[in-house]
Amino acid sequence: MNALLQGDYGIAPTSFQTVLLAMLLAFLMGQLIAWVYMFTHSGVSYSRSFVMSLILMPVIVALVLMVLSNNLVTAFGLMAVFAIVRFRNILRDTLDTSYVLAVIVLGMACGTQKFSTAIVGTVVVVALMLYLWFTSFGSRHRYDLILNLHWSRAVSELPALERLLERHSFKAQCANRHFDSEAVGTDVSYRLLLRDPSRVPDLLRELAMLPGVDQVSSMKAEDESEV
Repeated sequence: MNALLQGDYGIAPTSFQTVLLAMLLAFLMGQLIAWVYMFTHSGVSYSRSFVMSLILMPVIVALVLMVLSNNLVTAFGLMAVFAIVRFRNILRDTLDTSYVLAVIVLGMACGTQKFSTAIVGTVVVVALMLYLWFTSFGSRHRYDLILNLHWSRAVSELPALERLLERHSFKAQCANRHFDSEAVGTDVSYRLLLRDPSRVPDLLRELAMLPGVDQVSSMKAEDESEV
């Protein structure tokens, strides 16, 4: 037992306490990154197995680097083992790649015993992730509702429709307007920043009562995919 706890006997001996500290720190950092991912994730690409991998990956990477311990022969042997096992996984979201790289680098920092760098790096990465999520950075438009309808009256009378939309929204942007050459009418789409999102039924009811409006459909702006 004493020989076990005194450390390894490789080219670069490592104490048992150091190995435990590195793996524990890597686990805590992976756990923190995983919680941030769960809290800030949006979309349909959420995967429980991916969240679990964010916790396991830094621990495994830290263990791998401590096994290598500046041993070139062991490094080549490890490459041969990884060549046999192929990891094939297509990430659906490009942001997921950033999370994977983050936990790998943090695991490398723990495995090379650069604990201060690992702690500071975790704080900075988590702060950046929360900042980007909280500010919705990268979003070109911020709207609550996408409204599609058919306007059967003359195009010059569209201000009557827009006045109704302005009563319910801070901002109304005409996203698309299509003129039907074979029939009288116009298909229009609006993006609305609503004054009160809970009053969408009232807006739809008033639109149904407005002469010239038919084929009304709506969807939440957050359900529209960004390309």
